[in-house]
Formats: sequence, C-alpha cells, structure tokens
Amino acid sequence: MKRMSLIALLPLLTACEKTEGLTQETGGDTGENSAVEDTQADPAVQIELVTGLGTVVIELAETQAPITTANFLQYVDEGFYDGDDGAGGTLFHRVIPGFMAQGGGLLESGVEKTTRSAIVNESDNGLENMRGTIAMARTNDPNSATSQFFINVENNNFLDIDGSYPPGYAVFGEVV
Repeated sequence: MKRMSLIALLPLLTACEKTEGLTQETGGDTGENSAVEDTQADPAVQIELVTGLGTVVIELAETQAPITTANFLQYVDEGFYDGDDGAGGTLFHRVIPGFMAQGGGLLESGVEKTTRSAIVNESDNGLENMRGTIAMARTNDPNSATSQFFINVENNNFLDIDGSYPPGYAVFGEVV
C-alpha cells in the first residue's frame, strides 16, 4: 500500500494510504470470509488520511476527473507528500476557517517543492466544490494545477465553473 504524510500547522494530516477496492465474499459452505476483487465496476480508489484527530478517507473520482486523479495518485506513489521522495514532506500551509484547508506543495520550512508540469483543468466534470470535496489548487491560470489541493470545509459554489472565464477549480474526490 502507498503511504502519504502531510505535516499540518495543527496536526491535521500525518499519514495517507491508498487502499485497493476489495469486497468481502462469504466462502460458501465453510462460512469463511475471503477478499476478492470486485468484478463489477472498477472499485473506487480511496486515500486514507490518518491524523492526530482521527482518520479521514477520501474517495477519488477517477471517472469524472481522470487526469486530476492520475496526477494526484502519481504524487502519492512517488512519496511527494510524505517526503519519501527524499525532498521532505509537505504541509497544510493555508487553512481558512469556513472556507478550506490547502496543502501539498510546501515544505515545513515554507519552501515550495519542485513539481511536475501542470495539468489540464477538469472543472467542467460535473462535480461541485461542496463541503467535504477535494479540489486542485491553482493560480489565475486555469491550467496551472500541479501538486497542491484543498479540502472544502463549506459549500464553495463560487469556485465552480459557471461558463465564464476563468473556469472553476477541479473537484476530484470527496471525504467519505
């Protein structure tokens, strides 16, 4: 399993683990339980965030935001967030009560980590910046998102695409 840690100003997130979609199936007459792969639709990928305040599970929206989800998972797999990449772990550097908590790009020292190239903005995917969703942070350039993301702590509909310029902020999962 993949692990990701983030240092928060107030120990918000300390570890993250990617879990594979498995279902439990009863083993017929034996009554034993065994884990088997879900043979129906692709199982949703979930990220488990273990914090000083408990565990938070985020389910990623791979179907609606395939580019954004793949980008996020690549950072997780590379150890970018927890420092397993050798450059140091990231932290939540911007926490605004009643709005959102943003992290994933700065070291504890406040220095910005080197990221891969920016991705295409997928804010037109039908997902809204509602309480409990996770979205990509970006600059004024709609296609500038790299590693930073935020968790909406309130409904932030003003961050959604509305047909005007610039486009909204791409939601790619939710806290479950």
